[in-house]
Amino acid sequence: MTELSPRLARLKFRAWHRGTREADYMIGCFFDRFHAEWSEADIDLFEKMIEEEDVDIMAWALGTQAIPAEYRGPLIDRMMKLDYVEIPR
Repeated sequence: MTELSPRLARLKFRAWHRGTREADYMIGCFFDRFHAEWSEADIDLFEKMIEEEDVDIMAWALGTQAIPAEYRGPLIDRMMKLDYVEIPR
């Protein structure tokens, strides 16, 4: 396993410490599954997006709220598939 850069380690922490278990799984699992594939622009966008409210991020991913123009694109499109969420039982 490759050690994360300090920036990615901070993003991982933020992705997994959202405030609700549902948001932790959605955003944290998304980070874990895809961060290694991201470009610098993707990392910048994710870093900006996770400063938004959990309810908004989840609504965008679930398609129940319009996605702001600055977040539209491949990153949020991938998040909307929701096939990356692994919930421990």
